[in-house]
Amino acid sequence: MANMASSGLAYPERFYAAASYVGFDGSVSSVKQLSSKFSNDSALLLFALHQQATLGPCSIPKPSAWNPIEQSKWKSWQGLGTMPAIEAMRLFVKILEEEDPGWYPRTSNSVPEPAVDIQISSTKAEPGVENVASFGETNTTSTKDGHLTETQDKDVVLEGPNTVSVYNQWAAPLTSGQPPKARYEHGAAVIQDKMYMYGGNHNGRYLGDLHVLDLKNWTWSRVETKVVTESHETSSPAILTHCAGHSLIPWDNKLLSVGGHTKDPSESMPVKVFDLHTCTWSILKTYGKPPVSRGGQSTTLVGKRLVIFGGQDAKKSLLNDLHVLDLDTMTWNEIDAVGSPPSPRSDHAAAVHAERYLLIFGGGSHTTCFDDLHVLGLQTMEWSRHIQQGETPTPRAGHAGVTIGENWFIVGGGDNKSGASETVVLNMSTLAWSVLTSVQGRVPLASEGLSLVVSSYNGEDVIVAFGGYNGHYNNELSVLKPSHKSSLKSKIMGTSPVPNSVSAVFNATARDIESEIEVSKERKVREFVMDNIEGKSERIITTLKSEKEELEASLSKEKIQTLQLKEELAETETRNTELYKELQSVRSQLAVEQSRCFKLEVEVSELRQKLQTMETLQKELELLHRQRAVASEQSGMNAKRQSSGGVWGWLAGTPPPKT
Repeated sequence: MANMASSGLAYPERFYAAASYVGFDGSVSSVKQLSSKFSNDSALLLFALHQQATLGPCSIPKPSAWNPIEQSKWKSWQGLGTMPAIEAMRLFVKILEEEDPGWYPRTSNSVPEPAVDIQISSTKAEPGVENVASFGETNTTSTKDGHLTETQDKDVVLEGPNTVSVYNQWAAPLTSGQPPKARYEHGAAVIQDKMYMYGGNHNGRYLGDLHVLDLKNWTWSRVETKVVTESHETSSPAILTHCAGHSLIPWDNKLLSVGGHTKDPSESMPVKVFDLHTCTWSILKTYGKPPVSRGGQSTTLVGKRLVIFGGQDAKKSLLNDLHVLDLDTMTWNEIDAVGSPPSPRSDHAAAVHAERYLLIFGGGSHTTCFDDLHVLGLQTMEWSRHIQQGETPTPRAGHAGVTIGENWFIVGGGDNKSGASETVVLNMSTLAWSVLTSVQGRVPLASEGLSLVVSSYNGEDVIVAFGGYNGHYNNELSVLKPSHKSSLKSKIMGTSPVPNSVSAVFNATARDIESEIEVSKERKVREFVMDNIEGKSERIITTLKSEKEELEASLSKEKIQTLQLKEELAETETRNTELYKELQSVRSQLAVEQSRCFKLEVEVSELRQKLQTMETLQKELELLHRQRAVASEQSGMNAKRQSSGGVWGWLAGTPPPKT
C-alpha cells in the first residue's frame, strides 16, 4: 500500500478523488473505462467497492442467468456483505494505488487539501504555537505480491488538534490531565473506551495507584479507591498490597488483578477485584488449591476461564506450571497437560486463538531470553512446539502483546543487552511472522515491562502502549493504527509449503477455507472482457456457463470434503479425549493394584516368618516326643528289673529289700 502520509487527502475526499481520477460514476461507460485501464479482476472489484461505498450493501435482486457479466458484477458486490462504507472506500483506494501508484500526484493539483483522517481532541495550545509531536519511524509498506518491505526513516507528525493519519506507524498523542508516574511491570486493561492502569515498579518500589485514560479525549485522571473489608464474595479482612508483574484483566464491569510481586508475598496467589461502580478493591474468594504466589506470569481470559502459566515465585524460582480459574464457580484447578511444556520462564507473552489454542512466546530465565513459540490445545490440554515461518523475532522478555482478529501484535521487550525495536505480527493461523514497523534509538517502545492494549476509535482499531524501562522509567503514551488485516501479509522467504506441524492450528480456521474457495470461484467467473459488455457471442456465454457449472461442482465437492474433514477431526478429538480419560482411569487402577501388591507382599513375608517359626516348633515337639518315648522305655525296663529281682530273691529265700 502506498504511503498515505505523503498525500494529505483524508476520507471520504480521498475516495472521491480516486473515483474521479478513473472517471467512475457507476454507469456503463464508466465500467468500460475501468476495463480499459485495469485488469478484469481489478475492474470488477473496483466496481463492487464503489457501489458498496456509495450505495451500501447490495439489495438488488440477482440478475437473469442469461447475463453472466451482470451476474458476476452482482456477486462481486453482494460478496462484500455488510462491509462499512469507509472500509470500502479504503479498499477502493488501496487497489487503485497498487494498480497505479502515481495516480495521486497527477490529480492532487486540482484537489483541495482537507483535514487528516482521525481527529483526536487535545489540550489547548498556546496562542501562536503549533502542537507537534514526532519521532523517527521506519515506514513499512506492502508490495503487490503481499510481502512487506521497509522504506526510509521518516517522521510521524501529530499536528494541530492531535491527529493520526498514518497506518502501521507509532505516534505520540498529546494528552491532558496529570499522567501517572513513570513505571514498568504495571497492568493495563480497557473497558468502555477507557484504559485503566494499575500498580507497577518505580526505582524498586512497588506501586498501588490506579489511573484511567479516556480514549475519546485522551485525558488522564487518577481514581480514588477504597477497600472492602467484608463481603460474601470476598475474603475477609481484605489486605491489599502494592504490586508489580501482575496481570490486569477486564471482567464484566470489573478489573481482576492476578498475582504480582509484592514486598511481603503470601503463600498463594491472590486475585484482587476492582468494582468500577463503587471504586472499591476487594480480594476474590476462591475455592480449590490456588497457585503459589508469583509474578511475571501470563494470564489469559478464555471464555469464562483464566489460564495462568509460568512466572517467578517469591523465592526467585522460575515456574512452568499451568492453572485454570473458573470464573463461574471461582474454583482453581491445576492442569497436568501432556506433551513437552515450555521451559520455566517469566515475563513472556500469551494469546488465545479461536478459543481453542493458547500461544506462548518468548520470556526469560535468570540468564537467557527465549524466542520459541509453544501452543497448548485447550481441548486436549496437550503442549506442542511448532516451526515458525517468516522473520522470527529476536529473543526477548518483558514484551507485551494484543490480538486483532487472527493477528498477534508483539511490542517491546529486551534481551538484557538492548530493547527490541521492531513491532512484529504473528498470523496465528499460519504461525508466520512479519515486521510491521520499527523505531530508532532508546525510545519507550523499545522497553521492557511496558503495557499494551487495543481499543476502537472512529470505527478503527488502535493499539496503545504505555510506560516501560529501557535504562530509565517511562510514562510516555504511544498509539499505532494498524491497517486492514488484508495488508498484514507475512513475509515468508521462498515458496516452501507450511509444515504439517501447524495443521492443528489450520483446523481452527477451517471456516476460512470456504471463503477462499468462493474467492477462487469468483475470480474465474470474472475472466471476461468488460469492454464488450454490450454484446457477446453465444459460444463465450456457453463457455462461461460451463465453467460456472464446473466451478460450482468443484465447490460442492470441496465443501463436502471440508465437512468430512471436520467430522473426522471432531471424531478424532472425541476419541482422543476418551482415550485420555481411559488412560487416567487405567493409571489410577494401576496405582491401586500396585498398592494392593505391596500389601500382599508384606503379608506373604509375615506368613513365611510364621511358617518358619511353626516348622521350628514342630521339630522341637518331635524331639520332645522322642525323648519322652525313650524315657518311657527306660522306666519300663527298670520296673521289670525290680520286679524280676524280687521273685528270684523270694525263691532263693532272700527276703525282699526293706522299703
